[in-house]
Amino acid sequence: MRPRLPAEVTAFASRGPDWAAFVERLPRLVEELAGAWELAADGESRAGHCSWVLPVRTDRGAPAVLKLAFPDEESEHEALVLQRWGGRASVRLLRADPHRRALLLERLEDRDLTEAWDVEACEVVGGLYAALHTPAPPQLRTLASYVEPWSERLAGLPRDAGVPHRLVEQAVALGRDLLGDAAAVGTTIHTDLHYANVLATSRPDGPEWLAIDPKPVSGDPHYEVAPLLWNRWEEVLASGDVRDAVRRRFHTTIDTAGLDEDRARDWVVVRMLHQALWAVEAGSPDPEWLTRCITIAKAVQG
Repeated sequence: MRPRLPAEVTAFASRGPDWAAFVERLPRLVEELAGAWELAADGESRAGHCSWVLPVRTDRGAPAVLKLAFPDEESEHEALVLQRWGGRASVRLLRADPHRRALLLERLEDRDLTEAWDVEACEVVGGLYAALHTPAPPQLRTLASYVEPWSERLAGLPRDAGVPHRLVEQAVALGRDLLGDAAAVGTTIHTDLHYANVLATSRPDGPEWLAIDPKPVSGDPHYEVAPLLWNRWEEVLASGDVRDAVRRRFHTTIDTAGLDEDRARDWVVVRMLHQALWAVEAGSPDPEWLTRCITIAKAVQG
């Protein structure tokens, strides 16, 4: 089985030499894994932002998915965490070769939460948190190892960067305070649990929805909420009351999950200002995206 790579995957090569090398070895890697794991292609492949997924069948004819991820920090411990979760609220891991970032996963349905009513979707995601927020294995990087340097860079953001300086100062202070709390570490968190990273399942004895694609760290469960606020933004704008739409998603999620309102709110402010920081650092930031980040940070505060 030596598949032809779709254009979305070959385009990865334009990101730089490491990506080009990843794309070049993909066909051979698939061929090797198919032989070792006795897999046969069973449908059209698709690309994520940093991975490639191919529907396959095992030697027993069972449907599965072969996922190959770019070897970055975010995907390093995906297999470990999926194994720990054991299919509870997440896609089930069947086999893994972590050194080659290769995963064999149960095949879920091609239906995610992007078409569900956003409040209902937030209830689903909030309901998954409890099963996913397990004690973190020691191999995971800590949330502090990311947030500390991001906050230091945020503190140095120029006043003319297009981001309100009051919000910058607030996010820096909040980030430092949050990381000073023991609850900022020790729990496995997904960090990227949004509407498209929850798929429907046809398991007869399981939940209707399962999480996929974790970017796991050892951190604070309250860090999870922000992606539900910045995604599907066109619906927020179309609601006619942006502040109310953001707050409705926020409160639905934390109420369902039983999270502390103040702590979740503070993490949203920190995450949205980090998002704004990265946009500025990348150069020529999209004004609409900066406005979105600032609007969400303000909306959750009343």
